[in-house]
Amino acid sequence: MSLFHIIKKNAKRKTMQSSENEDAISNELLTGVFSEDLQRITKTFEKSSDVGFREFTIGNEEKTKAAIVYTDGLANKTSIQTFILDTLMNEPKQLENRKETLYSSTFFDWVKNSILTVSTILEIKDFESLYINVLSGNTVILIEGYKVALVASTADWEERAISEPTAETVVRGPRESFTENIRTNTALIRRKIKDSNLLCEQKQIGRVTKTDIAVMYISGIVNDKVVEEVHTRLDRIDIDGILESGYIEELIQDVTFTPFPTIYNTERPDVIAAGLLEGRVAILIDGTPFVLLAPSLFIQNFQVPEDYYQRADISSFLRILRIVCFLISLLGPSFYIAATTYHQEMLPTSLLVSLAAQREGVPFPAFVEAIIMEITFEILREAGIRMPRAVGQTVSIVGALVLGQAAVEAGIVSASMVIVVSITAISNFVFPAYNMAISIRMLRFGMMMLAASFGLYGITVGILALLLHLNSLRSFGVPYMAPFSPLIKEDIKDTIFRLPIKYLVTRPRLISQNNNKRNTTPPSSKPEPRK
Repeated sequence: MSLFHIIKKNAKRKTMQSSENEDAISNELLTGVFSEDLQRITKTFEKSSDVGFREFTIGNEEKTKAAIVYTDGLANKTSIQTFILDTLMNEPKQLENRKETLYSSTFFDWVKNSILTVSTILEIKDFESLYINVLSGNTVILIEGYKVALVASTADWEERAISEPTAETVVRGPRESFTENIRTNTALIRRKIKDSNLLCEQKQIGRVTKTDIAVMYISGIVNDKVVEEVHTRLDRIDIDGILESGYIEELIQDVTFTPFPTIYNTERPDVIAAGLLEGRVAILIDGTPFVLLAPSLFIQNFQVPEDYYQRADISSFLRILRIVCFLISLLGPSFYIAATTYHQEMLPTSLLVSLAAQREGVPFPAFVEAIIMEITFEILREAGIRMPRAVGQTVSIVGALVLGQAAVEAGIVSASMVIVVSITAISNFVFPAYNMAISIRMLRFGMMMLAASFGLYGITVGILALLLHLNSLRSFGVPYMAPFSPLIKEDIKDTIFRLPIKYLVTRPRLISQNNNKRNTTPPSSKPEPRK
């Protein structure tokens, strides 16, 4: 064995031993010696000025030492004062009348069940759980002589109020969005689905942040294998911190290297409620207003909640419009480049003469023209997002108008190219799903390169490659292109177009396999004319 392998093996052994030592320390139990436990907690938080301590005694004659530990700003001081300190310090007469001894087996239970008036009380036995609860806003109560500490639910920090969605504009529907508080978000979903089968399972992910994650689904409707797979992928995550739902989305998705989003995200509770009713699983992450929904389908990115809040004919028209805008956004500049560079015979003579006259003084080929304009629009779009709201929108609009007009007058690009790129950019804003819009913006450059190299043949090859890639994708085992591939005729009724709600009698077959029926309302008959 080489020296390198010996050093590597010893380093690995030391790493394993250190990790085992850390686990042993983190899982160390409370000793029951009041002074030692309190001293260790104080030493742990000695450089944390926002962690508060308060020692006091319970009882009048037989005084029992006790202490509370809490985080200032996360715990409600009024609740601590009213429901913990007042009740424990001002009940000595009841304690003496009951003649409870200091270390009796019932003393601890009596304090927990009869004295404390906090809504939720838990018992913990190790220091790691104690630290997590203190830093989560709860108050930990230590009582002399016991190896068990009490955790009182006092978490109450400042949070953003429920407001209208900012990323998903509401035309008709509930004007409420998720917040950064996971409990507020679960409550918003519970308010829409009042069913005992709606389950909420919670866990913590992140070695340092210990972020709360909630998995919600409707038992009896959801596919149990999908729920099991979601938990398996979440349990496999080993990372120091989770700061936003994007971390979870990237770590549990089926395919890493794909431009298409295989997990849906939204900040609207009605979208999550509708997904749960179809048999999907919602993943809520504390600290972010965006909730994940899985499995996700490709066609889902072109549907909005308003499609179900208005008539079927209007919804179908708008869905078709979004599909058309998708094709324009992806292929608009590519078709222009192919037609003007390789396939001039496809254009009418009058249009061809007009385009030739516009391009007479332009020094660049159509592909370079398109690249210049597309990159310019991307820069303006990103600048409009990152700049302060008061000036961001103005800068993006004025910048596009001024730069486009100046570029045409300077002879750098043709007016027709400005029109094509502008229509393409506007079509990109029609997508309801922002991450899908970004994917199309990236794919557009690849299609432009194929069009500049091989004309319409290159575009055809690019479309076939995209279709093959889309058909190879899965979202938690569900084909991404369902119900088109594989073809499921019963589910086509709610894809590119939507039938009236009374005809949507089944849930998506590949998503909900336990309870496929969701509507048994018969089509209403026409009323007889009044005599």
